[in-house]
Amino acid sequence: MPAADTGADFVTWRVRDRVLSNDEHTLIMGIVNVTPDSFSDGGRFATTEAAIGHGAELLGAGADIVDVGGESTRPGSEGVPAKVEIDRVVPVVRALAERGAAVSVDTSKAEVANAALQAGAVIVNDVTALADPEMAAVVARFGAGLVLMHMQGEPRTMQEDPRYDDVVAEVTEALLDGAKRAERAGVASQSICIDPGIGFGKRLEHNLALLGAVSELAATGYPVLVGASRKSFLEHLLGSARSPWWSGRPPRWRHTSWPLPAGPPSCEYTTWSQDYVRRVWPTLS
Repeated sequence: MPAADTGADFVTWRVRDRVLSNDEHTLIMGIVNVTPDSFSDGGRFATTEAAIGHGAELLGAGADIVDVGGESTRPGSEGVPAKVEIDRVVPVVRALAERGAAVSVDTSKAEVANAALQAGAVIVNDVTALADPEMAAVVARFGAGLVLMHMQGEPRTMQEDPRYDDVVAEVTEALLDGAKRAERAGVASQSICIDPGIGFGKRLEHNLALLGAVSELAATGYPVLVGASRKSFLEHLLGSARSPWWSGRPPRWRHTSWPLPAGPPSCEYTTWSQDYVRRVWPTLS
């Protein structure tokens, strides 16, 4: 059963032969985009060497998990073939896993997940929450951790006109449905983590409602991942010019303006890019 049902004041997440826990601090997931068109780093780490170096830097800065992706999911992006994605992520996953890192692969394709898990990944971060009917079986076969993220629509069109009657209720229902489907396919409940998908098919008001409902998501019993870093809704809230935010080095005041979420027992694996990890991490201990 999910860890939140045990009565502990922290939760655990079982990912292959590891158990991750937020008993000491909120865990940090560092992001490595091995793509030429990522929304946040614009292809700065698109080569294998650069991506491995970035992943190592994130680990040195204190990241608990390194998430490696080979396909951009920014608004308006187009997908890439599985072979291209595999060629991008597998060498990076293998190199970081050999360094002892807890590596997550960001993919919606079972074929890519299988290759990355064979290379040493311990988590599959699926932004489509099992749109690929083979994904859950792959995750179950390796005993890997699984992140189920909510997205309305697909990256190419998701921000055109997102609509909800009750965004918190609808997102929660969809994530629980995905979790149950994963469990029926053999994924252990202790290995599932849910992500409300901030910025994926959501308007500003939807993102804020979901951030305000993290405790409700945590009450489902599953660990909760919140990926808010460098999302455009922060720019809208802060009312600042676009250029400093996307330059690769956000101003320091942006970091100190957003404390990590607090609330009831939950496991909030928050995604940050390099500067955010480096500057926020020392305040977590």
